[in-house]
Amino acid sequence: MHPHHAARTPTREQVVGRGIDWIARWTVRWLLVALGAVALGWLVGKGWSIILPVVLALILTTVLQPPARWLERRLRFPAAVAALTVILVGLGLVGALGVTIAPSVGEQAVELADSASLGLAEVERLVAESSLQITQTQVETAVSAAQDRLQSSASSIASGVLVGVGAVTSALITFILTLVLSFFFLKDGPRFLPWVRRLTGERAGPHLVEVGDRAWSTLGGFVRTQALVGLIDAVLIGIGLVVVGVPLAVPLAVLTFIAAFAPIVGAVAVGALAVLVALVANGWVSALIVLAIVLGVQQLEGNVLLPWLQGRSLRLHAGVVLLTIVLGSTLFGVAGAFLGVPAVAVLAVVLRYLDEQVQERTGPREEPPGSEAEEPLEPDAPDEPVEDPQDA
Repeated sequence: MHPHHAARTPTREQVVGRGIDWIARWTVRWLLVALGAVALGWLVGKGWSIILPVVLALILTTVLQPPARWLERRLRFPAAVAALTVILVGLGLVGALGVTIAPSVGEQAVELADSASLGLAEVERLVAESSLQITQTQVETAVSAAQDRLQSSASSIASGVLVGVGAVTSALITFILTLVLSFFFLKDGPRFLPWVRRLTGERAGPHLVEVGDRAWSTLGGFVRTQALVGLIDAVLIGIGLVVVGVPLAVPLAVLTFIAAFAPIVGAVAVGALAVLVALVANGWVSALIVLAIVLGVQQLEGNVLLPWLQGRSLRLHAGVVLLTIVLGSTLFGVAGAFLGVPAVAVLAVVLRYLDEQVQERTGPREEPPGSEAEEPLEPDAPDEPVEDPQDA
């Protein structure tokens, strides 16, 4: 072969240049992705007053959709009548429950915060008397900050203002918008994905419909599962508090149910609050018993209830859930803490679907040349005896 026709080996400068070029191109791409994420976050922040009722309506629709569809199939209700019926029945049930427990919870809200504040003071005294290497100033600063937060939140709870909403008027508007949007979602929801498929065409439409179905199933399963788990936790912890003789068992049980929608963080916060109340009311022995009850219920939830009820539908690591709640609460307050996990669960569905499409188009991974030699060899078959011609 003529030397000019032989493949030229790239020089060191060419290899390094190609590597730098590859890094530069991917750096620009990821910077554009990050810029898009920042722009999306800015738009969400600007339109939060509209996005919040839409998201709340979607979550409410996932809860009300099964009974609405049952009314349509079994009792032949029109879609609008079925949607209006389940909304009114749901409001009636929530109203009846509120009338039953709201007075007790409202009256004991300030008392609950005061008990927690006294519990923090008791913890401060116990730490100061112990041999732990913590200065008195550090303890007093932490306790003072926690007490201020408890007292400020107690006044908000007692006045009936929703957490995370700046004014009663804004809360009322959000509530009405959520109900109206839920009605339309329940009535016209089944026609949304077919409309999206027609609008986007046969190339992108099937993918959007599939992702929409999966995201909706994931969101509905998450909300219903968290509600059921929260109810079980509230009942078990409430019974435990009553048996131990801890006061304020009803508001603590209600907070346990609400905290279930903020996994990990909510359970830790309400559990610590219950321990502080038990410490003030009944002493450190009862506080240890309540701590054991809370830890036992949380172990039951994490190792039995959630794996059994959710299966592997969400497949979100605990670290991802924790970081999501912290980021959501930092950006959007309490509403962000509650809505962050469902949003990330839906985003995970989209990413998994994209991964499936990439895997399908790239096909099975090809083995590099020479990989057969790395496979375990089968044992050689024993040589068959060769017959002697004379024996034949």
